[in-house]
Amino acid sequence: MSEGLTLDGLVVALRSLRLLAVDFGHLPAPCVDVSTYFPDRLALSFHDDLAGFETWREALGIAPDAVSHRTQSDGRTRVLKATADYAGAALELTAFADIAVPVPVGGAA
Repeated sequence: MSEGLTLDGLVVALRSLRLLAVDFGHLPAPCVDVSTYFPDRLALSFHDDLAGFETWREALGIAPDAVSHRTQSDGRTRVLKATADYAGAALELTAFADIAVPVPVGGAA
């Protein structure tokens, strides 16, 4: 935590969130994170909602090729991430979704 940081120190991220609510209030609701560790960052995340991530990505004008993709949890979870500047804040957009595990036909050998 940033020592001595006041709520006023989070104004960039909070202003960005306020403007997103005004400009994009009709979009799917993400999980929202504002942190004292990164006071100029606003993180929006979607869990099991890749469509919500895509809706926000398009609305924010983030190019599809600017989205990074990786997996975690031994390849069982897909993670999409994109970043943009919005109203002075570093906006971080992330999505997490399960990856279907194929079921062997005829059972295990």
